[in-house]
Amino acid sequence: MRPRPDTRTATLTSLALVAFASNSILCRLALGHHLIDAGTFTSVRLLSGAVAMTTLVILKHRRLPALRVQWLPALALFAYAAPFSFAYLLIPASAGALVLFGAVQTTMIGWDILKGKRLNKMELVGLVLALSGLVALTLPGTAGLDLTGVGLMAIAGIAWGVYSLLGKGIDDPLRATAGNFAVSMVFAVPLVALSTADWNVSQQGLVLAIISGALASGIGYAVWYAALR
Repeated sequence: MRPRPDTRTATLTSLALVAFASNSILCRLALGHHLIDAGTFTSVRLLSGAVAMTTLVILKHRRLPALRVQWLPALALFAYAAPFSFAYLLIPASAGALVLFGAVQTTMIGWDILKGKRLNKMELVGLVLALSGLVALTLPGTAGLDLTGVGLMAIAGIAWGVYSLLGKGIDDPLRATAGNFAVSMVFAVPLVALSTADWNVSQQGLVLAIISGALASGIGYAVWYAALR
């Protein structure tokens, strides 16, 4: 017996959010303890996500179909991943996750409002909570957070919201995600080149970046796209 659509969506969304929250922990562990620099972490994360997703696409189709080259989603993905990493040099994982999800929620619901959609009660509650959390975290003297870190994470959240909106309704989320991760390397490689002064790579840092990319990011995004449908 197949699960009801609302149950399936709730399950997929919960799994995706657990993966993304794990991403915050992995990133903060790596960068907060200076096990790897932010530019390299971002690039390794995106590359390992591309490899993991491409492997899953091959297993699904029993061959390697042509991956779609979509520049705008790939740019949005990079615009999320890079500020995300640099933000965790400055703020803890818990605050970062709250800012990130609040910005994502605000971006996606705000887009619906701009399109003239009337929000239901749950959407209104979500929007109010998201905005309230963002305001509470940025008020002077409340949380004591680095505002640069908060700003970077807000940018990451907006970019993730844009990326999610671009991916709504796509037919093959796994294939699309693999392509987007692969194309995002075009933007990630120059980031590493520009970060030479801060290069710092350890074995532990690389392992955390690979886990973040292959599991928490790549598979997490595939599940997230499936939920958005």
